[in-house]
This record gives sequence, C-alpha cells and structure tokens, in this order.
Amino acid sequence: MITGLERLMAAIKGEACDRVPVFCNLLDQGAKELGISLEEYYSNGEYVAEAQLKMREKYGHDNVWSLFYVGKEAELLGCKRILFAKDGPPNVEDFVIKSCDDIHKLEIPDDLSAHPAFEEGLKCLRILREEVGGKYPICAYATASMSLPALLMGMDKWMELLFMGPPAECSELLAKCHDFFVKEMFAYRKAGVDVLVYSNPFGSTDIVPRKYFMEHSLPWIEKDIKAVGTQGIVYYCGMAKFNPVIDIVLERTGIGVYYLSPFDDIRKGKETIAGRGLTCGVINDIELIDWSKEEIRHEVKRMMDAGMPGGKFLFGTGVMPYCIPEQNIRTMLEAAYEFGSYEMKMERLHD
Repeated sequence: MITGLERLMAAIKGEACDRVPVFCNLLDQGAKELGISLEEYYSNGEYVAEAQLKMREKYGHDNVWSLFYVGKEAELLGCKRILFAKDGPPNVEDFVIKSCDDIHKLEIPDDLSAHPAFEEGLKCLRILREEVGGKYPICAYATASMSLPALLMGMDKWMELLFMGPPAECSELLAKCHDFFVKEMFAYRKAGVDVLVYSNPFGSTDIVPRKYFMEHSLPWIEKDIKAVGTQGIVYYCGMAKFNPVIDIVLERTGIGVYYLSPFDDIRKGKETIAGRGLTCGVINDIELIDWSKEEIRHEVKRMMDAGMPGGKFLFGTGVMPYCIPEQNIRTMLEAAYEFGSYEMKMERLHD
C-alpha cells in the first residue's frame, strides 16, 4: 500500500506514482469529529491528534496537521486571551502590542519547546509521530517575519507601522519576529515535523505593491529562509495570489514547494515553476459550503487537468471552513482520488 509520504516524495521528485498527493487541511472539523466545543478541543493536544488521525482514516487524504489555530503563535509571545467561536477558527482577542513601548518590551523565548503554550502542540506531535510518522506527512504552520506582527498588534496597526513608521520600531519588531520564526521552525523540526508551511500574505502583490515587495518583502523572505534552510518548506501566501512573484522567490530562495492561491492560474504557475519545484493547486474551499456535487466534481477535474500534465503536482485545500457539509468534503476528496489517478489518466488516453 502506497503511503501519503511516498506520494508526496514521488511528486516532489517527478516520479511515477498511483495518484496525485491530496492535502486536505481539516482543522476545526476535529472538534465536530469528537463531539466537543472548539475551546475544549484545542485545550488538549491528545484531542487534536486523535481527531487528525480519525479524519485522515475516514477520508483517506495524505496529510495530518499539528496546527491548532494561528493565534497560538501570539500566545507564545504573551497573548492572554483567545476568542473562541462556536463554528469558526479561534482569533486573537487581546493584542500583545498596543503601543511602541510594547515593541521594546517584547521578549522572544529562548526555547519554545519549554514554553507552556507549546506543551499541547508537542503532545499532539508526539502522538502523530508515533502513529503515522514516516507514513503520512505531518504538517506545521509558521508565520513569516513580515506577517507575524499582524497577530501581535492587529492588521490595521501593523500596516500603519509598516508603511508610516516610526522606522526604528518597525525594524525592531521585524527583527524580533524573525528571531521568533527561526526558533519556531527549529522547534518544529526537532519535534519531527515533515512539512513546514511558511505563511506570508505580505509575500503577495495582492497585499503590497510590487515595488514594495521587491524592496522590503523579498529581503525578509530571503532572510527567513536563509536562516532555516528550505528542507520541508512550503511557500504559502495565505490564499493571496502569488503567481507574479513565484519566479523571483524561487530564484532567490530555492524553496521547492509552492502552494498556489485558488485565484492563481494553475497552468501558469506550473509554467513559471517549470519543473524546478512542486506546484500545489488549491481549491476555493469557501465555495464548498454551497457547491453542488456536480460543481465540486467539475472544479476538481478542471484543476487536475491543469496540474497533472508533467507531474510534480499536488492537490490541496485552503482553510476548509467549519461549516462545509461533510458530504461535500467527501465528494471533493473522492473526485480528487478519481481525477488525480495517473493510472486512470493513462487508461483514458488509450481509449
């Protein structure tokens, strides 16, 4: 039996395999799977690991997640309150940075693995590694240096500081966030993570002008990746488009896996990457809330037809909203296994 990790490695190398690897990012759905609230669910790493294993077995996709919620990074840096919704992802309720003085006071822990807020995540990772390590890719999420401040002070305040200054405080915050990012990545690698999603909305010209990207975003991307290396790194712009900058990011960093936006053209992305890395086509999973079975199958087939030729392709999802009907998740995945089968593709070509 071919494992998810084998499918992923074959896709990265451009080697033959049974089908396209399929990553389904089921996060909050774990609470529903266990029949508990999101707040209770995310309080215990054993719950998260159990649900990840159950959902992978239930649906058959190729990955598991150690991610609880993005605000966990803010908790590691002093956030005391997370807002838990009944049917959506938890969010930061109390920002760590409320003034420039708070930037000076911000301290980066020396050892994240020893931090209380990291404890449940490590518990989850230990269980995942014991149960599926070496068989299915274990994924973790880390926010890039330039994007992390939005979790610490809010997007509006961060945009104001980034574009209007004061420059000294902006530079200090970015340096501290870079330090945190590096320590977080090494902590995840030490814990046995296979796939490290480098999340950087500020790495997209949807968020910042191209000139600003070249002069400011790109240097911080280079600094981040140079500090941690490219092993296991997946470049992700938080669902924002980044086909226009893939070529320069690839040339300057050597990152080998690119998680496209649902709004990027898959064929164009593959043409730009040109076999130098793995292209990940991402379905617009917000639409999965309302799409019919026929619409889901049509979209999955369209994506596979665009991405499969030449290999080096992965089918993925975005944030998978909590309210997607279970049947629609199953329909999407069954279609991905069907239309992503290289064996069936060959049979259709011979017919």
